[in-house]
Amino acid sequence: MLFVKNRTTSLPEDPALISRRMLFGAGVAARFVVPAGAQAAAARPPARPAAPVLPLVMLDPGHGGKDPGAIGVSGTYEKHVALATAQELQRQLLRSGRYRVELTRTRDVFIPLEQRVAIAQARGAALFVSMHADALVDHSVRGASVYTLGDAASDAQTAALAQRENAADRFGGGAPHGATPEVTRILGSLVRQETRQGSARMAHGFVGELGRDVPLLPNPARHARFAVLKAADIPSVLVEMGFMSNRTDEAALRQAPHRQLVATAMKRAVDAWFAQTVPGLRTAGPATG
Repeated sequence: MLFVKNRTTSLPEDPALISRRMLFGAGVAARFVVPAGAQAAAARPPARPAAPVLPLVMLDPGHGGKDPGAIGVSGTYEKHVALATAQELQRQLLRSGRYRVELTRTRDVFIPLEQRVAIAQARGAALFVSMHADALVDHSVRGASVYTLGDAASDAQTAALAQRENAADRFGGGAPHGATPEVTRILGSLVRQETRQGSARMAHGFVGELGRDVPLLPNPARHARFAVLKAADIPSVLVEMGFMSNRTDEAALRQAPHRQLVATAMKRAVDAWFAQTVPGLRTAGPATG
């Protein structure tokens, strides 16, 4: 057998290569040994660029656990309506492929207001939507409304609403840090202007989209010192989807098709907000709801 001299070792030469040299002359090169590692590297496909991280939408179903929230005229608990609608909205947002979506609570448990904000901040949420259904002494009042953080309430009804929502922490033994009204006002004044502007744009969009499908309160975009909206770095809104104290609103919110209608309107508002804030997301996924 013929051998070809190699720098490191002598290897038997392929008979086919010998025949080719004899036919075509000595210009045919001998075989070279390719290291196994180089062969694997050549066969390995090029690395794909990392997919962009989708923005996180944090949904906050109000109340829960030992805090039932508002109780409807026929006994419906606000905490159940809020969670069911939040889960429907999560489903629709995830189906679009444009977002990551998490809930501050996924079952019937109590979570203090400050912890809800802390969850959103720890997860790096780009948007925070707190979902509720209020109750009033006047059972004739009905309709949805959208709230943002403000140093003072936009009206007496909103001031009372904020007081009721902020009182949810009474079920947890009070606010964790013992915040006084004065501290709350200071915290409100420290919220970054950019975040407030983002929250205002989002509230405007929610009002517009909800108004296409469900009744709204007069002047439905309102503001007050809601503890759950105080994150300085996350645009946040609180949506009251209707009144549990109104028989018509309560009956509607008990029905899955109506909650789906509300969730679809809210999804449109989320889509529009991100399209304006992060234009590239317009084509990040299917637009179906």
